[in-house]
Amino acid sequence: MPAARLHLVRHGEVHNPDRVLYGRLPEFHLSDDGHRMARAAAEHVKSSGRPVRSLVCSPLERTRESAAPFAELFGVKPVVDARVIEPTNVFEGRRMQRALRNPINWWHLRTPALPSWGEPYLDVVDRMQAAMRDAWNRTPSGDAVIVSHQLPIWITHLSVAGLSLRHDPRRRRCDLSSITSFELVGDVWREVDYAEPASTAGAVDVGAV
Repeated sequence: MPAARLHLVRHGEVHNPDRVLYGRLPEFHLSDDGHRMARAAAEHVKSSGRPVRSLVCSPLERTRESAAPFAELFGVKPVVDARVIEPTNVFEGRRMQRALRNPINWWHLRTPALPSWGEPYLDVVDRMQAAMRDAWNRTPSGDAVIVSHQLPIWITHLSVAGLSLRHDPRRRRCDLSSITSFELVGDVWREVDYAEPASTAGAVDVGAV
């Protein structure tokens, strides 16, 4: 039997004092509050009585650190999968408001539906769903958890819901340490739940692509 449910979990708050778009840059770790958020996400799944039998995370520090409470609470070893990583972005390492005020950068915004500033949305969907299907099939029972990033999780939600992938990043429903849950019915993914178990009041969340 494959998994019963698959949860896409976003990482917790990142220590980002310069408030840059960190993307795939190394050495961006969870803040103290980020560790607390990650713990709250794991405890939420644990409290629901759902056994987690497999755990996947992206290679970046913030997702590996956010996977740690799941590993501890459920006794599973995290598997690193580059397919669930943050997308590429030409604005990586910059403060977005400052970058967007520079006319030189407006060329990167020419095709928002693609998007022209980074990895195409369709490519993100393809790699995320491939990783999800592999995690689903190698989980003999119980649930699978994939700790990933805001954009990959939100794009997966849009694709599963049959909605346009073009969107306003400011309107994503994918808070820090949120949990978006899916089931595979036949050959079709179905979203079955969304939860925000961690308190994010006052959190700095400006580094997402």
